[in-house]
Amino acid sequence: MTDPTAAPGLRERKRLATRRAIQLSVLDLIGEEGLEAVTVDMISRRADVSPRTFFNYFTSKEEAVVGDLPDLPEGESLDRFLGAHDEQIIDGLIRLLDEAVVTATYDRDLVQRRRMVLRGHPDLLARRIASTRVLEERLTGIVARRLATAPGRAEDATEESDLSSAHLLTLVAIAALRHAWGEWIDDDDADHATDHRYGLRARMEASFAELGRVVTRQV
Repeated sequence: MTDPTAAPGLRERKRLATRRAIQLSVLDLIGEEGLEAVTVDMISRRADVSPRTFFNYFTSKEEAVVGDLPDLPEGESLDRFLGAHDEQIIDGLIRLLDEAVVTATYDRDLVQRRRMVLRGHPDLLARRIASTRVLEERLTGIVARRLATAPGRAEDATEESDLSSAHLLTLVAIAALRHAWGEWIDDDDADHATDHRYGLRARMEASFAELGRVVTRQV
């Protein structure tokens, strides 16, 4: 099985570096000049790429600001989740979200700069939020598939009830993810000098563990 957290090859590192340079450039330029004043030519010059290269990565400056959509894993990782009925489903969700989010967005500096820009542009923030709905809908469908094949599935369960339960599980999982994300971004005292992926992963695990303690606590 391919390790989704393994270091990428040289070509992929170059691609990611170019993508990052473009995104940092547009975010910095918006902070300096304002969104309306920033052009693709300005972004390209700042990122030291051609406009053609810019459009190989993004269709517009707005898309570069909003950033990448989380992408849930497929293949062996997805098959493992769907068939792992011997583990708690929440543990499987942590693993899927880890692969979908941590490996794609571990750049803390980029995320912090994006958040600052989005706060000043509600229309772009809305687009970013909408992108998480895509993740939510797909994850709901995946969880529903696992529930439909669970050995202990109730006899009166239906496709609709599976989907409803899956949606609830997905909303809880994404809420815990958002909590971990906020803790990770706001922790200025944390050591992020090694590999940011593991810092975020630790936050995710801590948030899910805290969720479990809270929901089972008598208050």
